[in-house]
Amino acid sequence: MTVAATFEIEYLQYLGPDGKPVAELPSAFRDPKALLPLFKQMLFVRTFDAKAIALQRTGKLGTYASCLGHEATHVGIGASMQPDDVFAPSYREYGAQFMRGVLPREVLLYWGGDERGNDFSGPKQDYAWCVPISTQCLHAAGAALKFKLMKQSLLAVACCGDGGSSKTDFYAALNSAGAYQLPLILCVVNNGWAISVPRSAQTGAKTLAQKGLAGGLHCLQVDGNDLIAVLEGMRRASERARSGEGGSVIEFMTYRLHDHTTADDARRYRDESEVKDAWTREPIARLRAYLSAQGVWSEAEEKAWADECAAKVDVEINAYLETPVQPVEAMFDYLYADPPPDLLAQRAFALAQEGR
Repeated sequence: MTVAATFEIEYLQYLGPDGKPVAELPSAFRDPKALLPLFKQMLFVRTFDAKAIALQRTGKLGTYASCLGHEATHVGIGASMQPDDVFAPSYREYGAQFMRGVLPREVLLYWGGDERGNDFSGPKQDYAWCVPISTQCLHAAGAALKFKLMKQSLLAVACCGDGGSSKTDFYAALNSAGAYQLPLILCVVNNGWAISVPRSAQTGAKTLAQKGLAGGLHCLQVDGNDLIAVLEGMRRASERARSGEGGSVIEFMTYRLHDHTTADDARRYRDESEVKDAWTREPIARLRAYLSAQGVWSEAEEKAWADECAAKVDVEINAYLETPVQPVEAMFDYLYADPPPDLLAQRAFALAQEGR
């Protein structure tokens, strides 16, 4: 038999679920003190997430997509990018966006139904939150093509979920990246569920990372609950992209510890035992155990930081709640330079109703 080609998918993991090293750490991340700022950011994200859910439950926020359990993946992705790179998120990568300067109050504005939240702080070339599944992958591919044509040593990063990797947009993006050797990193955050559809029902592929092989991309699977593995995976892919070696697909193995959104009830479709087991592998406890064992983190420090995080998030919540509501005509005034008659009629009707 003649073999046309063979492939392997490497799996990266450096810290086991108990926080103990399972492999030699990459030289760039051997100093535990270097991980402290990112660990603190992970704790901040979790504090923000809990308070955002509480806001929704008390009627002060619209439907909200929790990022509980994704902190290492999201913060690691954001920490691995340069300010002038382009980020194309889906709708829950707050940790990555906070690393890039987005304010928590802007996240709350968006989920509160105010589109001004999408005009967020941070790099203005980054794309807005994207609820349509995986269409942002194509946007990032376009940005990556621009970088190549302009001979810029920059890269574009897009995030989608495990379900998003089944969309034609994802495949078109990776095919373009392979055909044109683009500096694109497609991050597949595999949290086990596409709302109520389990990973096992989505595809027959042994890994989601291997989907990039069809486009000729570098492919890697990473323990997304291990911050060091996330940083190393992104470092490798970034170096390849910036040096002209092309794009990558990285599958980050994590778990969605909350419902898909606050409009979902995951108890209807997944067993409690599965969630309980996932909590034994979650990213914050893992990194806490490692940093504590290295003598660079303590319970007292975490208590002080938790109090500071709560205060910081409260400031952001108050800024969101105190933001004046836009007038009703705002939903019409920024759609067209020359509004069609039917839209003008709707605008007049809305203003008349508002005046009651």
